[in-house]
Amino acid sequence: MAVIIDGKNLAKKIRSNLKVECDKLKEKGIIPKLAVIMVGDNPASKVYVKNKSIACNEVGIEYKEYLLDANIKQENLLDLIKKLNNDETVNGILLQSPIPEHLNINEAFKAITYLKDVDGFTPSSVGKLCIGEDTFVSCTPLGVIKMFEEYNIDLNGKDVVILGRSNIVGRPLIQCCLQKNATVTVCHSKTKSLEEHTKRADVIISAIGKPKFVTADMVKNNVVIIDVGINRDENGKLVGDVDFENVEKKASYITPVPGGVGPMTIAMLMNNVIKATKEQYKEKLML
Repeated sequence: MAVIIDGKNLAKKIRSNLKVECDKLKEKGIIPKLAVIMVGDNPASKVYVKNKSIACNEVGIEYKEYLLDANIKQENLLDLIKKLNNDETVNGILLQSPIPEHLNINEAFKAITYLKDVDGFTPSSVGKLCIGEDTFVSCTPLGVIKMFEEYNIDLNGKDVVILGRSNIVGRPLIQCCLQKNATVTVCHSKTKSLEEHTKRADVIISAIGKPKFVTADMVKNNVVIIDVGINRDENGKLVGDVDFENVEKKASYITPVPGGVGPMTIAMLMNNVIKATKEQYKEKLML
């Protein structure tokens, strides 16, 4: 049977360590602050935003929410981002996705100043990641890497197959795994003979949003499975991209859904807010 990678407990441990760092910053008169922008009333986004608020409260990060009407114009959204960029009390800016289709989310991401890009979505963050410089890494990929490190899963020379090529998860994961010296293959909706790739993989990271898509006959024995997917099955139960019950029997390590990658994503957001705060106040902290 596989070792279950407990993202919930690991995230709790990380938040506890971040609280210590946050308290040290406050002793120097520095109060980390996260500004979250939500456009419209997407039910899933409301849940995610609430969880981020709870995590901020636990770590000691000040939290400010900006709820915008779904019909807001692009220029008004950009004006708010500019205002937050210039607000010295705000250390991190997060634009909750998705946003209404009439808005250009990439333009909005580009408007966020690099030093406050706690989601790791600006061109500067993405570019620095690609050339191996220290930067803000997207929260879910960073959480996955922290899991590998915590459980001593060495990617050096391993065949890693990533299912999904989104800008939020798949693409940043390519760079994160390459930096760990893995051989990386990215599969997506146009990939031919998908099982040929998954059956030889030492590590599979699935982020495609299809319930129980990865089945036991698609993987080899002792594979490491990281399930990023969050889906509802036909009974309304929360499940991942992986058929956990059957794949677990062949895997060496596997993440559950829920309780796996999800909590780590929020923990990494907290990590990035503290990182951004330290960067913005590095001269004061050196005194």
